[in-house]
Amino acid sequence: MPSLAPPLARLLAPLAALLLSLSLVASAVPAAQAAPKPNPVTPGDLTGYGFDQCVAPTQAAMDRWLETSPFLSVGIYISGASRGCRDQPNLTPSWVRTQLRKGWRLLPITLGPQASCQPSFPRYGNDPTIDPAAGSSGRYPRAREMGRTEAGRAVAAARALGLTPGSTLWYDLEAFDVTNTACRESALSFLSAWTTRLHELGWVSGVYSSAASGIKALDDARVNRPKAFALPDQVWIARWDGVANTSTSYLRDDGWRPGGRVKQYRGGHNETHGGVTINIDSNFLDLGKGSVAPAEERCGGVRVDFRAYPLLRRPAAGYTAPAAHTTALQCLLQEKGLHDGALNGVYDQRTAAAVASWRERRGISAGDEAGRTVWMSLLSAGRKPVLKVGSAGSQVRRVQRALNAASPGTRLRPRGVMNPATAAALRAWQGRVDLPATGIVTRDDWAALLRGRA
Repeated sequence: MPSLAPPLARLLAPLAALLLSLSLVASAVPAAQAAPKPNPVTPGDLTGYGFDQCVAPTQAAMDRWLETSPFLSVGIYISGASRGCRDQPNLTPSWVRTQLRKGWRLLPITLGPQASCQPSFPRYGNDPTIDPAAGSSGRYPRAREMGRTEAGRAVAAARALGLTPGSTLWYDLEAFDVTNTACRESALSFLSAWTTRLHELGWVSGVYSSAASGIKALDDARVNRPKAFALPDQVWIARWDGVANTSTSYLRDDGWRPGGRVKQYRGGHNETHGGVTINIDSNFLDLGKGSVAPAEERCGGVRVDFRAYPLLRRPAAGYTAPAAHTTALQCLLQEKGLHDGALNGVYDQRTAAAVASWRERRGISAGDEAGRTVWMSLLSAGRKPVLKVGSAGSQVRRVQRALNAASPGTRLRPRGVMNPATAAALRAWQGRVDLPATGIVTRDDWAALLRGRA
């Protein structure tokens, strides 16, 4: 019987060549780019200042205001047929991602159907108001249906912009007559359905309204009819009293506290920061846990927080460097890859050599002592984001420690939250080193801290 090997080999040869070709093509194709990380939840935990404006500002304006204004959050109108600015030329997924990456917190707003007794709506003639009919059940079924629909539209708009589930979506319900029963009850039914549907879809419910109407109606329902409506997770109070807090006499003290309030304390006005003027409303936020920084551990538990950072040097007659400060110095140098010895609190040869290397790396004059310049540069080294009141995290701790090193009288507690005390200490330091005394940490401030300017 003749062998089958030669014919079989001839049949398999083209297949082998094809497989080899495919393998070579596959190896020539670059690895797929990793999917971009989802945007962070917004606004998340925050205690600080914000603004809202009808049209989302340009990127140039946002960048200037990030570095020069007190604001850390911005309200943006993402959906709703009754919003004043239907055209949002700047509001794109790229704009959203850029703001969140730079540190802005976003407050996405929907202005859809308004209360049936609100005299300024419908605004365009083709934007419906909330149906005030109670229906046979007395539960305002049409208003509830409208609320669910509007929530679905808001979620779709938010997703299209790249916003992340878990973020707060705000419904803007303009002022109305709360003594009009059908108007009030249908509005509450609408907002209840809005909240319920957002929860079903994985989002946080927020409601903006005037303190004397929508917010009062929600608070009265919370206290007097706690099971009648699904209440929003957070409220945004329009109360133009000029006081930057979250209090108002129209809302009981225990309502939406802690962490559930924003107050719009000033209505439309022009503000100029960094040479850029925008017409805004001003807000103060206290949301979630507020501005908090996660716990931090360095080098397995080494203490690096001190109210003052003294000059350290090698042992000499009558002098030994303080052990706690020296251990902190060794830890900081180890984190920079310069110290491979024990964290023993002894200013030994290895420690001195590591200090000398750091001084050379940072362009500090030659030597192996660790004085104010070395401390400031070590303590502040790292990422350089813009920081202002409301910012929180390890980068704020770096600034607080560096300011303590710059001036022993500062005595900040490095808790990682940019609070008014930190901003005041920062302004004082900025004034001493001839930087704009804004209380905001920008690239120029980081550079000065790294150089040890005091």
